[in-house]
Amino acid sequence: MSENFDNIFLSVAQNTEDGIRGLLDAFFGFLSRRTDFYFGATEKEAKRMVMEAFAKHKDAALSRHEKEREELREREERERRRRSERAKEAIDANVRTHTNGTTESAESTTDKPATSMETEAPNKRELEKSDLPKPVKLGEGDPDEEEDENDKGKLRPNEGNGGDLPNYRWYQTLGEVDIKIPTKLPHPVKCRDVVVEISRRKLKVGLRNQPPILCGDLYNEVKVEECSWTLEDGLTISVSLEKVNKMEWWTRVCVGEPEINTRKVQPENSKLSDLDGETRSMVEKMMYDQRQREMGLPTSEDQKKQEMLKKFMAAHPEMDFSKCKFS
Repeated sequence: MSENFDNIFLSVAQNTEDGIRGLLDAFFGFLSRRTDFYFGATEKEAKRMVMEAFAKHKDAALSRHEKEREELREREERERRRRSERAKEAIDANVRTHTNGTTESAESTTDKPATSMETEAPNKRELEKSDLPKPVKLGEGDPDEEEDENDKGKLRPNEGNGGDLPNYRWYQTLGEVDIKIPTKLPHPVKCRDVVVEISRRKLKVGLRNQPPILCGDLYNEVKVEECSWTLEDGLTISVSLEKVNKMEWWTRVCVGEPEINTRKVQPENSKLSDLDGETRSMVEKMMYDQRQREMGLPTSEDQKKQEMLKKFMAAHPEMDFSKCKFS
């Protein structure tokens, strides 16, 4: 009932100079002018009524405040994980591009037209060429490599790092799983004809009064509040799941379904220009540090330490650092 007066109290609070203090002053002023609050009972009884009202709403306010803080922490953590995921994918894409570029460069150098010396010794040139390693794309594996015993019988991932199964297709990133489930009916259906139940560890998708198309325990936990589903053109049920663990690739959507070989998954090729400012700065720093390590040079953190050391030495010329060993 008290919620019906929220707009009135809010208006009073907004139109007083002291906010809540002004609202309380106005309320008790009303009690003094228009009621017998101050003389209809003893002072002790009046104060008891005030404290009872205070205690009644205190616990609810603190509980609501804690819930809002927890939701804020979850949103911030979710955003942090998304930035971390995009940063990891961008770095993986950069490494893959660098690796492919190196192998392609090696191929083009090897395939240059033969010189007069090579013409005189074609067998030698062919031998040298055959000794060069063949380019291998990351995530695909060497086609001549013997398949791991644990991966035998597993499906090769589709272009979305998921699987193509008889009743549905699914795709994934490190943070999300998307499932496309055709109704296989000759006519469109409406949302009320669709049944989708999503819990932390279970998924059920189908049409009303028909056996489920997809049903079972999920491969891993999902954040139910961040999951959703839509009906596309009345013919395809699209389900979006957000993973709790954003640092793993799923081998399947539900337990008991055919598995994909996650060793052959290829992270999406993210562009730095697609990232927000904070994530982009973090990715650029990580890429710079990676290049520095490859060349045996100090990383950005090492450079900061060296700069601080130089400033300290310059500020203390009386100290002898010649015998100090710095790592």
